[in-house]
Amino acid sequence: MLDLIIKGGKVVANGKIGLWDIGIKGETIVSVECPGTLTDDDALKTIDASDKLVIPGGVEAHTHVGFSHLSSVWGNVTAGPEDLSIAALWGGTTTMMDFAKVDQDKNWNALRAVQDHVKNFEGRMYIDYSAHVSYLGPSTTPENIGQVKDLISAGFPSIKVYTTNHAPMPNRPVTMINTGQLVAIMEQAAKHGAMIAIHSEDDEIVQWNYQMAQLTESTEWWRLPQIRSNISEDLSVRKCVRIAELTGAAMYIVHTSSKEGVEAIAESRAKGYPVDGETILLYCSFNSENYKESDGMKYHTYPSTKSESDRLRLWEGLHKGDLNILATDAIGTSYKQKTSGRTAFDVQGGNNGIEIRIPVAYTEGVVKQGMPVERFVDIVATNPAKLLGMYPQKGCIAVGSDADIVILDTSVNRKITYSDLHLNDYTPWEGWEVKCWPSTVTLRGKIMIEDNQFFGDPSDGKIVKRKISSAVLAKPL
Repeated sequence: MLDLIIKGGKVVANGKIGLWDIGIKGETIVSVECPGTLTDDDALKTIDASDKLVIPGGVEAHTHVGFSHLSSVWGNVTAGPEDLSIAALWGGTTTMMDFAKVDQDKNWNALRAVQDHVKNFEGRMYIDYSAHVSYLGPSTTPENIGQVKDLISAGFPSIKVYTTNHAPMPNRPVTMINTGQLVAIMEQAAKHGAMIAIHSEDDEIVQWNYQMAQLTESTEWWRLPQIRSNISEDLSVRKCVRIAELTGAAMYIVHTSSKEGVEAIAESRAKGYPVDGETILLYCSFNSENYKESDGMKYHTYPSTKSESDRLRLWEGLHKGDLNILATDAIGTSYKQKTSGRTAFDVQGGNNGIEIRIPVAYTEGVVKQGMPVERFVDIVATNPAKLLGMYPQKGCIAVGSDADIVILDTSVNRKITYSDLHLNDYTPWEGWEVKCWPSTVTLRGKIMIEDNQFFGDPSDGKIVKRKISSAVLAKPL
C-alpha cells in the first residue's frame, strides 16, 4: 500500500515532460508510472493534479539566515531559519543552502564552524538544508585548507571564497583571500572532490572605486554599478576560471551579474572544463536604472545589478546553459532595514526573493521567453542539486528520490504583493504579474501545503549529507 499517489498532472521527470502518475511510500518516490497504472485503491491518499505542472521541489543554492554574523554587518536581521524556510516552502522550494562562516569564534576551524552552524537549524527548519563553508581571509590558513578532505567526508563538499572585501566601513569583516590561497584551495578541491563557489570581483578595482567615490563625493547608493563594475567582474572571473582550469578544480561563480562574467564562464565550458555560474533573480529582474528610484536600494544585492544589456545576457545564459543556477541571495530583512543604508558604502545586500523565485522564473522564462519547462526545472532545482552533491536525492522526480514535489497551478494570473507573502513587509517584485503558483508542496512525502493550508512543522527539515559526483567534478553540466 502506497501512502500517496499524485496523478493526472504534466510531470517533469529526468529531464523530460510527460503524463505520469507518482507513487510515494514513506519519504521516497517508489514509482513513476503511465497514467492509470496506479489506482486510488493503491494508496491511502490520492491528489489529482490534472491541468497542473508537477515538478521536483526547488533547490535554493544561496541563502543567508539571520544569525549573529549577519547582524554584525547589517544590523538586526529579523528573519531566522523558521521565517526563511516557511517562505521558501510557500514558494515551492524544499531544500536550501546556507553559508557557514569560518571565524575566530570557532578558532578558525572550518569543520567545527560548519557543524556548529547547521546545529542552529535543528528543530527550526520547515525544509531540508545544508551549508557551504565560507573561508574568510584570516581563516584561510594552511590548517583549514588541509581540512578540505575532512569537510567532504563530513558531507560538506562546497567551499565559498571571496576575491574582494566589501566597502571600507567599520566592523566589516575581512573576506578576501589571496591568489596563492585560492590556488591551494583549488588544488585540494581537485584532489579530494570539492566544489569551489567564488564571489568574484577584483579587489584593487573595487577599493579604488570606493576611494574615488569618496574623493569626488559621489557616494549615492545608485552609483554601485560603477563601483562594483563590469571590468572588475570580468578580470576576476577570468582569473578564477584560469586557476580552475590549471588545477583541475570544479568551481562556479556565485551571483554572476555582468555579461562579461557570463562570457568568461561560457568560454571555459566550451573547452570542456567543469566551470559553472549562478545568477540571482534580482539581476534578472531589474537593472541599474531601478537603483535611481527613491528607495532603489531595495533592488540591491552584492555585487550590484548592472545595465539592461547585462540583464538580458543573464537570461540568455540561463537559456543556453552558460549559467545553470538561478538563486536569490536571500536575507530576510524589513523594508526599514533594507532601505536604511543610503550610500554605496552602507547599502544592504540580500533580498526577500526566496518565496517568489519559482513563480517569477516560470513567468519570465517559460511564459514570456519560451524557455522549455524542462530547462526551467533545471535552473531552479536539478542543477543546484547536481552541482552541490544532492542529486538524485534532491532535484528530480525519480524512483528512489526524496518525495519533494511541487504541483504548480499554471492557470493563475495574480499580482505579487507583500501582504500575500510570508517574509517581512516588502518585496521588490510588488505588482509583478505571475502565471503560476504552487498549489501543493510535499517534503519527503509529507504534505506541507495543500489547498492554501499549511501543515508543516519546524522539526520537519533535516540536514542533507552531500557528495558531489565524479561526473559533475570532471566536466560541465
